[in-house]
Amino acid sequence: MLKKYVFLLIGLTLLIISSHQAFAENNYHLEVDEISFDIKYDFGGDVIAMEIDKESTSLLIGTENVKDAQFRITLPDDLIHADNNAFVVLVNGYEIEYKVTSGADTVLTFVVPDFTEEIEIIGTNVIPEFPLGVILVFGSIFGIIVVIQKSKRFSFR
Repeated sequence: MLKKYVFLLIGLTLLIISSHQAFAENNYHLEVDEISFDIKYDFGGDVIAMEIDKESTSLLIGTENVKDAQFRITLPDDLIHADNNAFVVLVNGYEIEYKVTSGADTVLTFVVPDFTEEIEIIGTNVIPEFPLGVILVFGSIFGIIVVIQKSKRFSFR
């Protein structure tokens, strides 16, 4: 009789564990300034779009078919970053609380209510507008112009 209860307990435990892992981690491929990012997320709904807004230093996420669920997203630090992990998370325009875990990348976890259409994660930095290569090219051009101007100035004296 005890064996039956042990097997029943093991079966119920496995059922509970499998139901907590019902949501498979999804991956959204985002391309910004010809740089690709894979953003992992997990929640009870569908992500229809993600986009970086450089002016507000934020990641915009469009959603649909959302059931009251926990949203977990892994953010690459070179895509969006917040000093001291002080992000601001807005769900349908309202600021909500979140849990942050730092490691190789930043993981945010927060609750989204039914019928959520937009999530905005605001950081302090997003992918730079000018990549380092562009800055170096502009610096080189500026240096060449300065050298040409100085050489012209010396030739007239």
